[in-house]
Amino acid sequence: MMNVQAFTKRKQQQQKISMVTCYDHWSAKILNETQIDCILVGDSLAVVMHGFDSTVHATLAMMELHVAAVARGAPEKFIIADMPFLSCSKGLEPAMDAVQSLMQAGASAIKIEGDKHQVDLIEHIVEAGVPVMGHLGLTPQSIHSLGGHRVQAKAEKSAMRLFESASRLEQAGCFSIVLECVPNKVGDCVTKRLSIPTIGIGAGPLTDGQVLVLHDLLGVDQEFSPRFLRRYANTENVIASAVSHFHEDVVAQDYPSLEESYG
Repeated sequence: MMNVQAFTKRKQQQQKISMVTCYDHWSAKILNETQIDCILVGDSLAVVMHGFDSTVHATLAMMELHVAAVARGAPEKFIIADMPFLSCSKGLEPAMDAVQSLMQAGASAIKIEGDKHQVDLIEHIVEAGVPVMGHLGLTPQSIHSLGGHRVQAKAEKSAMRLFESASRLEQAGCFSIVLECVPNKVGDCVTKRLSIPTIGIGAGPLTDGQVLVLHDLLGVDQEFSPRFLRRYANTENVIASAVSHFHEDVVAQDYPSLEESYG
């Protein structure tokens, strides 16, 4: 079973880490039976599960509900929960209340985007005994200030700022850092510079691990096709075909049969 110490050990042994983002009980039950290393309950649930246009709509109540569902479905997995929009920016006490809520809902660790005004908070959370995963590069909660979903740290100055941010997060006590949508060379350089592992999404093949959203790798939404996404199934068509088949059987009175009925 994965734990905080195992993350560092994996990096030292040059063994890649796999992480999948999921949001509900039924999919967590499936993941619990796989070899996947850890599960992220991401604030992307606001988009994937609730139909909002960005992660800023994820609330603490939403996150608690989904974390609890995933924790019940995957009791053997290491579960990381996103701190939702602005939950790290309202002062120490409200932030720690949010951390407590997510951990008591079933998380094994929490994830925080950015570093500029979060370093002191991260240090406090870690000192309180809660593992923290960092998140740099494209940080979806800051999408409005970033000007959209764009590759980050492409220029030398911005790449250097990202290196410095990663070092600050490591020094603050993060056990791992997600790198999202940065050039391959940047992902490689940050990974080599840190003693803690990096988990990439759109950050190239040289990070210490990779993460994808379960719905994306299953091909649930064919319209979502960023460059970094590899689909391992075409579930959208499978589901649509199955439901259409059910409809046809009902209309044709082929379902239910006598064998599927109670005598």
